[in-house]
Amino acid sequence: MSPAEGQLARLHADAVVFAALGDETRLAILARLSTEGPLSIKRLTADAEMTRQAVTKHLEVLAEAGVVRDAKKGRERLWELEPARLADARERLDRISAQWDGAIGRLRDFVER
Repeated sequence: MSPAEGQLARLHADAVVFAALGDETRLAILARLSTEGPLSIKRLTADAEMTRQAVTKHLEVLAEAGVVRDAKKGRERLWELEPARLADARERLDRISAQWDGAIGRLRDFVER
């Protein structure tokens, strides 16, 4: 794989994560998993106004993006955060932020001259 192809693959992977995080319901699920730890579908839907099928679909999108994973525990599947992938996404956002800071600084310098 060439460096350009690697860059495109990384951008695609990041886009999948950010698209998954761009949904209010999925963010709420992530917030619960981050504060309550691994949860079953039953626990995730206990106070929700959503069906188990709807929550499962959201979890599958998050799993495809690599930000959650599931593990069998007896008859249940427990869902938990995948911290490494979330850390990668945060790192990407930090790099984008630094690039914007640099661009704004250059624009400010240009306008002030």
